[in-house]
Amino acid sequence: MARHRSSGFGRRLVNSAVARGDKVIATSRSIEGLEDLSSLSNVRVLQLDVTEGPDIIKQKIDAAVTFFGRIDVLVNNAGIAVKASVEEGGSKDFMDQIQTNVIGLLDVTSAVLPHMRARQSGTIVVIGSRSSWFSENQFTGHYSASKAAVRVLGETLAVEVAPFSIRVLIAEPGPFRTEGMLSLPMSTHNNIPEYDEARERTDQQVKWFDGKQPNDPVKAMEILVDVVRGEGRAAGKPWPLYLPLSIEAEEAIRNKCKVLLNVVDEWKDVIRDTRVE
Repeated sequence: MARHRSSGFGRRLVNSAVARGDKVIATSRSIEGLEDLSSLSNVRVLQLDVTEGPDIIKQKIDAAVTFFGRIDVLVNNAGIAVKASVEEGGSKDFMDQIQTNVIGLLDVTSAVLPHMRARQSGTIVVIGSRSSWFSENQFTGHYSASKAAVRVLGETLAVEVAPFSIRVLIAEPGPFRTEGMLSLPMSTHNNIPEYDEARERTDQQVKWFDGKQPNDPVKAMEILVDVVRGEGRAAGKPWPLYLPLSIEAEEAIRNKCKVLLNVVDEWKDVIRDTRVE
């Protein structure tokens, strides 16, 4: 089952899975424009908004299971990117951000897991982001924090569901040339004059960069399907809990780990001086 948007990673993922013979339940907040998918014999299209709440989502997932009899793989792909400074966006923008990226992911995952546990088999894929490792960019704090939460939840979930033979994969893409991810305008409900210059500069940079991202989403989803199926580029490799995607994601992880290791090396005499005497 793919959490699907009418564009971006979702459509590429559906195309890749279908090309390999998989049966796909493609879900989207709006199914308008998905007629080409509906016509495919091994695809079912289901309207599902991840912010609808756990009860409605459970009803829809239970119905989705009847389409093909089971759900082997869940890909949590739904996401938005709020653009605001931490101070200006505050809790209002953060709640909007995590409602989709975190709470929606939890509700969908919680609805699917009982079916996987009953079969003692399944794979949960969560889509994180390079931004959770590269969170020093201005006006990305809410988004980066939501994706950091996704990674940590995925890490804990992996331990909790392992006894049921359910796997978790945390995919963390860098900048890919997808449609819609950068489309939300800058938040303006609480503009603070001191941020005007930085906000305008960031807004112009985002608009310039949209459509110029250096990575191909088709290649990313081909790699993702390879890993889940254990074939192609992933053949013979052990299951990875993490799947960074792009040079930028790799560099962000290496740089953040280096910074943290430098801190613990430089401050270890202070850090360790906490034992009860």
